Amino acid sequence: VQLQASGGGLVQAGGSLRLSCAASGLTFSNKVLGWFRQAPGKEREFVATISWGGSRTYYPDSVKGRFTISRDNAKNTVDLQMNSLKPEDTAVYFCAARSGVDHTDVNPKKYNYWGQGTQVTVSS
Repeated sequence: VQLQASGGGLVQAGGSLRLSCAASGLTFSNKVLGWFRQAPGKEREFVATISWGGSRTYYPDSVKGRFTISRDNAKNTVDLQMNSLKPEDTAVYFCAARSGVDHTDVNPKKYNYWGQGTQVTVSS
């Protein structure tokens, strides 16, 4: 199983980035997918999750209205569009996949598969 995240980089506050994650070696369409982030000295936190078919999404208040998660089950990809970025969004971003159906269960320990992480840095 491999999840390969890409698209991170350096952006000014107010700018946008789009992260993408390509999966292989797993049955993609029956997995809940998520994006998480971890800043130095902080715990890993979820920023978005999406249900099997993509019709249901879930975000914390800190990113709601700015971030959008989407998936393409035909291409085995999950994307995270990030707009109106803030310096506090700076972190390493990880894509992840889990078995089960509850996309609102955002405990990182429930996620079986993880990508390698991609750095997002937002300058003020």
